[in-house]
Amino acid sequence: MTALAEGPVTNKVPVSLFQDHGNTNVYLDSASASQLEAIETPWTLGGVEWNETMVIRAMVWLSEQTDKPLLKLDDDDFRTHNLHQLLRHHGPSHTLARRVFNLVQGTICDQVMEKPNQKVICFSPHPDDDVISMGGTLIRLNEEGHETHIAYMTSGNIAVFDEDAQRLADLVTEYNHLFGIENEKSVDVEHRVADDLKNKQAGHADSDAVLKIKGLIRWSEAKAGAFVVGCKEKHLHFLDLPFYRTGTVKKNPVGEVDVSIIVSLLESVDPDVIFVAGDLSDPHGTHRVCAEAIFSAIELLQQRMIKVPEVLLYRGAWHEYAIHEIDLSVPLSPGHQQTKRTAIFKHESQKDEALFPGSDPREFWERAEDRNKATAKKFNDLGLPEFPALEAFQRWNGEKL
Repeated sequence: MTALAEGPVTNKVPVSLFQDHGNTNVYLDSASASQLEAIETPWTLGGVEWNETMVIRAMVWLSEQTDKPLLKLDDDDFRTHNLHQLLRHHGPSHTLARRVFNLVQGTICDQVMEKPNQKVICFSPHPDDDVISMGGTLIRLNEEGHETHIAYMTSGNIAVFDEDAQRLADLVTEYNHLFGIENEKSVDVEHRVADDLKNKQAGHADSDAVLKIKGLIRWSEAKAGAFVVGCKEKHLHFLDLPFYRTGTVKKNPVGEVDVSIIVSLLESVDPDVIFVAGDLSDPHGTHRVCAEAIFSAIELLQQRMIKVPEVLLYRGAWHEYAIHEIDLSVPLSPGHQQTKRTAIFKHESQKDEALFPGSDPREFWERAEDRNKATAKKFNDLGLPEFPALEAFQRWNGEKL
């Protein structure tokens, strides 16, 4: 996008030629525009409104540009990097540095929850999002004695390899045979699954039997991972929202039934805090669709004058919130990291090679660890306390998507 809107006009990048076209309009969402200079570093182009978020953004950027921690920045650093307006209106430099240092440090929590004995729900769009994205925080919540629930919103059954489904069908048959359990039905299912997989056309949905088996695989893995981070079985909720039940990558729109299932869970658990996947850029992505359903459920509770929980957003396996977007930072010890890794390993169908890995060649546990360590390093580079790893969260502002 920078080549289209800001880069040099050159035949080597044909899209850049549109810059000289007299009737070109470019429409961008916030994610696709995020690396444009006017969005990423607007202070380099001229005057900006210096609200608190913009001040933090600029100070973090200046720290990165100068390779200095916040408290070592001086007036010359501001002038050299075109931040003289910030210095003039909010300086001197040491005042600005202390202000931002304290704001960022204030996001680091000693206890995940400010109050004891809280009820918490982690909404996990897929069966492994909970441990990949906030496994360390789940461990700490359970260590602190909070009632920690996990709501698995979809079955995740389309992300299982065919051979894994066949292997489970075969295992059940052999299990029944080994223990003298009536075996005729399981043999029939095993053969039916083999035939269904053999005859499946590319791009077509699996048969109902295959989808059930694949869903069972993800269900068992989710339970195993949740147990590792300290959750109790009675606090695990498998919602299997109807919008996901197409058997293909393309899903149905969220409907009233999906929202009502979430409302029922919120009413029965009555949580103080909920964690929601905050990867919202893809309008058709499962994370965003699930978030929309949760926010619609909260709106219904508000209309009924029912207490609504605080909402904290977490990011998925690929990206983390920028420093200025973070409202809560949860430090993880080496032991927490190891336990989190063990929990992720329980999702065996997604290990080594996932069915939908994206463009990143790393395994999910590697992405999660690298991200958590990178977040901790960013804090440390700013001169803040050094932690082995950090998981970061953002408070939902209450706006519908």
